[in-house]
Amino acid sequence: MARRRSSSRLLVPNASQGMEHFKGEVMSQQGFAVNMNKPDEVKYEVAKTLGIPLSPNDNGRLTTEQAGKIGGRIGGSMVKEMIRMAQQKLLEDRR
Repeated sequence: MARRRSSSRLLVPNASQGMEHFKGEVMSQQGFAVNMNKPDEVKYEVAKTLGIPLSPNDNGRLTTEQAGKIGGRIGGSMVKEMIRMAQQKLLEDRR
């Protein structure tokens, strides 16, 4: 069986800064307090709203399900926004 490529790796290596900024914008629109200098830290805010004890240090006690809920909330919001933006662009291009 072929080895799966990590889904967290971006295909465009230099896009990480832009994606982090996009994450901050999207999660801010979702009502989370986001430090735009450190948008990745929004995961702690998301975890708090979900009742998941995420900390900057040791998270070895988190279950895969808990970690997935945090990442899913963030990634899912980003994907929904990208789809909304693409649909809007398609509508504008039709005009």
